[in-house]
Amino acid sequence: MNVFEHASPDTLRERAHPWHGSLTDPSHRYRDLRAQPELIRTALEDFVPFAAWPATERFYTLLAWLNGPDSVFETNDCAFEGASEHAGGPFEARLCCSGRVMLLFRDLKSNTRAGRVEALTQRVARGLSVTDPTFAQGAVGATKVPVRFTALPGPAARQSGQQLMLSFWAFGDDEAETMANLDRLFRGLASVLGAASASIAAGR
Repeated sequence: MNVFEHASPDTLRERAHPWHGSLTDPSHRYRDLRAQPELIRTALEDFVPFAAWPATERFYTLLAWLNGPDSVFETNDCAFEGASEHAGGPFEARLCCSGRVMLLFRDLKSNTRAGRVEALTQRVARGLSVTDPTFAQGAVGATKVPVRFTALPGPAARQSGQQLMLSFWAFGDDEAETMANLDRLFRGLASVLGAASASIAAGR
Protein backbone atom coordinates (compact mmCIF):
# COMPACT_ATOMS: atom_id res chain seq x y z
CA MET A 1 0.00 0.00 0.00
CA ASN A 2 1.21 3.50 -0.79
CA VAL A 3 1.60 5.85 2.20
CA PHE A 4 2.97 9.38 2.33
CA GLU A 5 2.95 12.63 4.31
CA HIS A 6 0.05 14.80 3.16
CA ALA A 7 -0.35 18.51 3.89
CA SER A 8 -2.05 21.58 2.47
CA PRO A 9 -2.97 25.02 3.88
CA ASP A 10 -6.56 23.87 4.49
CA THR A 11 -5.53 20.78 6.46
CA LEU A 12 -3.10 22.74 8.65
CA ARG A 13 -5.63 25.24 9.97
CA GLU A 14 -6.37 24.78 13.67
CA ARG A 15 -9.56 22.87 14.43
CA ALA A 16 -11.54 22.49 17.63
CA HIS A 17 -12.54 19.32 19.44
CA PRO A 18 -15.42 19.01 19.82
CA TRP A 19 -16.31 21.15 16.80
CA HIS A 20 -19.54 22.97 16.03
CA GLY A 21 -20.70 23.37 12.44
CA SER A 22 -18.80 23.03 9.18
CA LEU A 23 -17.29 25.74 7.00
CA THR A 24 -18.66 24.02 3.89
CA ASP A 25 -22.08 22.98 5.22
CA PRO A 26 -23.55 24.43 8.46
CA SER A 27 -25.92 21.43 8.73
CA HIS A 28 -22.96 19.13 9.35
CA ARG A 29 -22.04 18.80 13.00
CA TYR A 30 -19.88 16.78 15.33
CA ARG A 31 -21.32 13.42 16.32
CA ASP A 32 -20.04 11.68 19.44
CA LEU A 33 -19.89 8.12 18.10
CA ARG A 34 -18.64 6.82 21.42
CA ALA A 35 -21.87 7.91 23.08
CA GLN A 36 -24.12 7.14 20.08
CA PRO A 37 -22.63 4.29 18.04
CA GLU A 38 -26.02 3.70 16.40
CA LEU A 39 -25.43 6.89 14.37
CA ILE A 40 -22.52 5.33 12.47
CA ARG A 41 -24.77 3.80 9.82
CA THR A 42 -27.25 6.68 9.57
CA ALA A 43 -25.62 10.03 10.28
CA LEU A 44 -22.49 9.99 8.09
CA GLU A 45 -24.02 11.83 5.15
CA ASP A 46 -21.19 11.20 2.68
CA PHE A 47 -21.33 7.42 3.08
CA VAL A 48 -25.10 6.84 3.09
CA PRO A 49 -25.46 6.73 -0.74
CA PHE A 50 -22.79 4.00 -0.87
CA ALA A 51 -24.26 1.80 1.88
CA ALA A 52 -24.67 -1.21 -0.45
CA TRP A 53 -20.93 -1.56 -1.06
CA PRO A 54 -18.90 -3.90 1.20
CA ALA A 55 -16.26 -1.17 1.57
CA THR A 56 -18.78 1.07 3.31
CA GLU A 57 -19.77 -1.65 5.76
CA ARG A 58 -16.08 -2.30 6.48
CA PHE A 59 -15.60 1.42 7.17
CA TYR A 60 -18.62 1.42 9.50
CA THR A 61 -17.15 -1.58 11.33
CA LEU A 62 -13.82 0.22 11.64
CA LEU A 63 -15.51 3.32 13.09
CA ALA A 64 -17.48 1.19 15.53
CA TRP A 65 -14.26 -0.39 16.78
CA LEU A 66 -12.31 2.89 16.90
CA ASN A 67 -15.02 4.46 19.04
CA GLY A 68 -15.76 1.30 21.04
CA PRO A 69 -14.40 0.06 24.37
CA ASP A 70 -11.48 -1.94 22.93
CA SER A 71 -9.72 1.02 21.28
CA VAL A 72 -7.47 3.71 22.74
CA PHE A 73 -8.64 6.03 19.94
CA GLU A 74 -11.77 7.85 18.88
CA THR A 75 -12.81 9.76 15.77
CA ASN A 76 -14.42 13.18 15.39
CA ASP A 77 -14.84 13.63 11.63
CA CYS A 78 -14.82 11.74 8.35
CA ALA A 79 -15.63 12.43 4.70
CA PHE A 80 -16.04 10.54 1.45
CA GLU A 81 -16.37 11.24 -2.29
CA GLY A 82 -17.49 8.39 -4.55
CA ALA A 83 -15.78 7.23 -7.72
CA SER A 84 -15.22 9.94 -10.31
CA GLU A 85 -12.91 10.48 -13.29
CA HIS A 86 -9.25 10.32 -12.29
CA ALA A 87 -7.22 13.26 -13.54
CA GLY A 88 -3.94 11.39 -13.85
CA GLY A 89 -0.78 11.13 -11.79
CA PRO A 90 1.10 7.99 -10.74
CA PHE A 91 -2.00 5.75 -10.66
CA GLU A 92 -3.10 4.30 -13.98
CA ALA A 93 -6.85 4.03 -13.52
CA ARG A 94 -9.94 5.70 -14.92
CA LEU A 95 -11.71 6.36 -11.61
CA CYS A 96 -10.80 7.43 -8.10
CA CYS A 97 -12.70 7.67 -4.81
CA SER A 98 -11.35 9.48 -1.76
CA GLY A 99 -12.05 10.49 1.80
CA ARG A 100 -10.60 11.01 5.25
CA VAL A 101 -10.98 10.00 8.87
CA MET A 102 -9.74 12.06 11.83
CA LEU A 103 -8.11 10.08 14.64
CA LEU A 104 -7.27 11.16 18.18
CA PHE A 105 -6.34 9.61 21.49
CA ARG A 106 -9.36 9.00 23.70
CA ASP A 107 -7.34 10.36 26.63
CA LEU A 108 -7.50 13.96 25.41
CA LYS A 109 -4.42 15.07 27.35
CA SER A 110 -2.34 12.62 25.31
CA ASN A 111 -3.08 14.69 22.21
CA THR A 112 -1.47 17.74 23.84
CA ARG A 113 1.73 16.03 24.95
CA ALA A 114 4.81 16.69 22.84
CA GLY A 115 5.57 13.91 20.39
CA ARG A 116 2.56 11.67 21.08
CA VAL A 117 0.72 12.32 17.81
CA GLU A 118 4.01 12.35 15.89
CA ALA A 119 4.86 8.92 17.31
CA LEU A 120 1.39 7.65 16.39
CA THR A 121 1.77 9.03 12.87
CA GLN A 122 5.09 7.24 12.40
CA ARG A 123 3.70 4.01 13.84
CA VAL A 124 0.71 4.04 11.50
CA ALA A 125 2.81 5.04 8.47
CA ARG A 126 5.31 2.23 9.10
CA GLY A 127 2.51 -0.27 9.50
CA LEU A 128 0.74 0.78 6.32
CA SER A 129 3.98 0.76 4.31
CA VAL A 130 4.46 -2.98 4.94
CA THR A 131 0.79 -4.00 4.93
CA ASP A 132 -0.42 -5.61 1.73
CA PRO A 133 2.79 -4.70 -0.16
CA THR A 134 1.46 -5.83 -3.55
CA PHE A 135 -1.53 -3.49 -3.33
CA ALA A 136 -0.80 -0.63 -5.74
CA GLN A 137 -4.30 0.81 -6.27
CA GLY A 138 -4.72 2.44 -2.88
CA ALA A 139 -2.96 5.22 -1.00
CA VAL A 140 -3.09 6.80 2.47
CA GLY A 141 -1.82 10.27 3.35
CA ALA A 142 -0.98 11.13 6.96
CA THR A 143 -1.35 14.69 8.29
CA LYS A 144 -0.81 16.04 11.80
CA VAL A 145 -3.56 18.64 12.27
CA PRO A 146 -3.41 21.34 14.98
CA VAL A 147 -6.34 21.15 17.38
CA ARG A 148 -7.62 23.08 20.37
CA PHE A 149 -9.17 20.59 22.79
CA THR A 150 -11.82 22.82 24.33
CA ALA A 151 -13.08 20.04 26.62
CA LEU A 152 -9.80 20.29 28.56
CA PRO A 153 -9.41 22.98 31.24
CA GLY A 154 -7.73 26.20 30.12
CA PRO A 155 -5.77 28.31 29.59
CA ALA A 156 -5.69 27.97 25.80
CA ALA A 157 -2.02 26.91 25.78
CA ARG A 158 -2.93 23.77 27.74
CA GLN A 159 -5.65 22.93 25.24
CA SER A 160 -3.33 23.09 22.24
CA GLY A 161 -2.46 19.79 20.59
CA GLN A 162 -2.79 17.70 17.44
CA GLN A 163 -4.78 14.88 15.87
CA LEU A 164 -3.99 12.55 12.98
CA MET A 165 -5.86 12.93 9.71
CA LEU A 166 -5.73 9.86 7.49
CA SER A 167 -6.72 10.72 3.92
CA PHE A 168 -7.35 7.80 1.58
CA TRP A 169 -7.66 7.19 -2.15
CA ALA A 170 -8.63 4.06 -4.09
CA PHE A 171 -8.45 3.61 -7.86
CA GLY A 172 -10.02 1.40 -10.51
CA ASP A 173 -11.24 1.28 -14.09
CA ASP A 174 -14.91 1.02 -13.07
CA GLU A 175 -16.92 1.68 -9.92
CA ALA A 176 -16.94 -1.95 -8.80
CA GLU A 177 -13.15 -2.25 -9.04
CA THR A 178 -12.64 1.11 -7.33
CA MET A 179 -14.89 0.19 -4.41
CA ALA A 180 -13.27 -3.26 -4.14
CA ASN A 181 -9.89 -1.57 -3.86
CA LEU A 182 -11.31 0.77 -1.21
CA ASP A 183 -12.48 -2.27 0.74
CA ARG A 184 -8.98 -3.71 0.52
CA LEU A 185 -7.52 -0.41 1.74
CA PHE A 186 -9.89 -0.30 4.74
CA ARG A 187 -8.96 -3.90 5.59
CA GLY A 188 -5.29 -2.92 5.79
CA LEU A 189 -6.04 0.26 7.71
CA ALA A 190 -8.10 -1.66 10.29
CA SER A 191 -5.26 -4.13 10.79
CA VAL A 192 -2.68 -1.40 11.34
CA LEU A 193 -4.84 0.65 13.71
CA GLY A 194 -5.76 -2.46 15.67
CA ALA A 195 -2.07 -3.31 16.17
CA ALA A 196 -1.26 0.30 17.11
CA SER A 197 -4.05 0.42 19.70
CA ALA A 198 -2.98 -2.89 21.27
CA SER A 199 0.66 -1.78 21.50
CA ILE A 200 -0.23 1.58 23.04
CA ALA A 201 -2.60 -0.06 25.54
CA ALA A 202 0.23 -2.43 26.54
CA GLY A 203 2.61 0.50 27.03
CA ARG A 204 4.81 -0.30 24.06
